[in-house]
Amino acid sequence: MKFTLDKQEKYVLIQLHESKLDATLTPLLKTELVTFNAEGYKNIILDLSETKYMDSSGLSAVLTGNRLCKESEGLFVLTGLSDHVQKLIKISQLESVLHILPTTPEAVDAVFFHELESEFGKEETE
Repeated sequence: MKFTLDKQEKYVLIQLHESKLDATLTPLLKTELVTFNAEGYKNIILDLSETKYMDSSGLSAVLTGNRLCKESEGLFVLTGLSDHVQKLIKISQLESVLHILPTTPEAVDAVFFHELESEFGKEETE
C-alpha cells in the first residue's frame, strides 16, 4: 500500500496513493489505523484524493478508523473524495456518521476546532 504520512502533535494525516481501496488493501489500512490510534493519535485525517474507487471492504476500513477515533474522543476526517466514493457513502447512508470535508486544510481546521471544543468542555466540568 502506497501512502505518505504527516504526523503532527494533534493529528496524523494519511495520504493514500492508490487508485483503489478494496479487499486487497483494506487489511493494511486497518492495521495502520489501529497502530496510529495505539500510538496516541486520536485524530486521523484520511486524504483519498487519489483514490477513485472504493468497495464495501474499503468502507469497512473507513468505519474502523471512525470508530477508533470516536472511542478515543477524537475525530476521523475524510477528505478529497471522488464522485464514486461519495456515492458509495451516500448509498450506504453514512454521510451523517462520517466527517467529510473537501480539502485537507479544512480537515486540519476541523481537528483543531474539535480539540478546542474538547478542552473547553473539560474546563466547564471541572
